[in-house]
Amino acid sequence: MQLKTFEEDNLVKRKVYTSKPPLKVEYSLTDFGKTLIPVIQSIAEWGVQTVENQKK
Repeated sequence: MQLKTFEEDNLVKRKVYTSKPPLKVEYSLTDFGKTLIPVIQSIAEWGVQTVENQKK
């Protein structure tokens, strides 16, 4: 359901390969979705720093 929502919000694009069984589906970021990469990287860095600070 989350991937469907992301697709509806134009964050990911879905490509279905039906040329031969089994059915294959690929998801990739759209250009709009790629604009979230710096935000996600910042959140990940914050998480790493938080864990390191809690170890001290």
